[in-house]
Amino acid sequence: MSKSIVFQAPSPLEYFASLVAEDSSFALLEAAVAVAQDEYPQLDVQVVLSEIDALALRLKKRMPADAAPVQRLRFLNRFFYQELGFAGNVNDYYDRRNSYLNDVLVQRRGIPLTLALLYVELAGQLGLIARGVSFPGHFLVKLRMPQGEVVIDPFDGRSLSREDLDERLAPYRRRQGLVGDFEAPLGLFLQAAPARDILARMLRNLKEIHRSARDSVRWLAVQQRLVVLLPQSWDERRDRALAHAALGQREAAIRDLEAYLQHRPDADDARAMSEQLEQLRRQGTPRLH
Repeated sequence: MSKSIVFQAPSPLEYFASLVAEDSSFALLEAAVAVAQDEYPQLDVQVVLSEIDALALRLKKRMPADAAPVQRLRFLNRFFYQELGFAGNVNDYYDRRNSYLNDVLVQRRGIPLTLALLYVELAGQLGLIARGVSFPGHFLVKLRMPQGEVVIDPFDGRSLSREDLDERLAPYRRRQGLVGDFEAPLGLFLQAAPARDILARMLRNLKEIHRSARDSVRWLAVQQRLVVLLPQSWDERRDRALAHAALGQREAAIRDLEAYLQHRPDADDARAMSEQLEQLRRQGTPRLH
């Protein structure tokens, strides 16, 4: 009798890892949707992607096939912000659901980054060239149009002028000392963000929400994804150690702290982390009676 072959479905983290393994095949939108599986383990990512595709098809059906880019942009803005009612969640900006795309689709509320992900996807399906921009403090979208670039605030759909952007950037420039002779040009801050950086920013938003709420279980889940996404970021490995430690997972915390200190021996917090590592090791030393 031949033995039947049993295929085991990948875990949510393994699935996520497959989506972000290579920059050349990086599945940004799918990976961003998959992040919500930490909150909703039974979430079908493909169903959510199909819902987004259905919105794009709905808009394409009503738009003339020969519509110029500027017309397509107007159709998109009217559809996304007025008809569908997408907007920033001003009432509860730090609600973790603002970072789960399945929730954003239902509630029509989100943060700039998640709204931008949906907006860019719809724009791309309309034949527009749109990219996310990791602008300091507030994620933006830029579109390449025949008459030049258009920069949009995905929080409310407003088109931003150069003066608007300079005004928003001024506090950051002052904090970083990028003024006077050291002033960095505006264009430097309007570069299209790589997909990996966008997803990292999304996960770090969630990380801060969970850490501030002292929700170590959710923090560790996000931290696992950050380590998978950024395997050479030893700061993320350190933070995973701290999440493990907060949950009493001593051995895992020790492994991560050892790796951090091995690769970042000159880090500003190396001494503090060394002390924490020794404390964790002592916790596992049996007492003599």
